Amino acid sequence: MRSLGDRARHAISFEILGLALVTPLGAWAFDMPMHDIGIVSIVSATIATAWNFAYNYLFDLVLQRAAGTTEKSSLVRICHAILFEVGLLAVLMPFIAWYLAISLWQALVMDLSFALFYMVYAFIFNWAYDRLFPLPEWKVETREIR
Repeated sequence: MRSLGDRARHAISFEILGLALVTPLGAWAFDMPMHDIGIVSIVSATIATAWNFAYNYLFDLVLQRAAGTTEKSSLVRICHAILFEVGLLAVLMPFIAWYLAISLWQALVMDLSFALFYMVYAFIFNWAYDRLFPLPEWKVETREIR
C-alpha cells in the first residue's frame, strides 16, 4: 500500500493540476467570470482533496482485503472514479447553487459536468501516477522455462 507521504503527494498534485485545467474550462463552458468559477473550484478542490485522501485509503484497504493487492484493473479504476464522484456530488451541488446563486438544477448540471471532467481526468491522472510511482508489490517476476 502507499505511504502517507505518497498519498499526500498524490492528492495535492491531483488537485493542483485539476484546478489549472478546470477553472478556465469551466469559466468558458458556463460563460461565468473566472473569479466565480475559481472560488467554486478552490472550495470544491479543498473538499475533494480531503475526500480523495480518505477515499483512496479506504478503497485500497477494501481492495487489499478483497483481492490481496492494491493493483487496479481498468474496470476497478472505472468503478473507483465513479464512486469517488458520486460522493462528491452529494456535497458539492448545494454549495455550487448557493455560491453562484443558481438553481439546484443548474448546479446539478454544472456539478455533473465537473464530475464528468474529473472522472476522465482521474482515470488518466491515476493511471499516469501509478506508472510514474509504481509500488514494489506490482512487479511481476518473469521466469524463463528451461
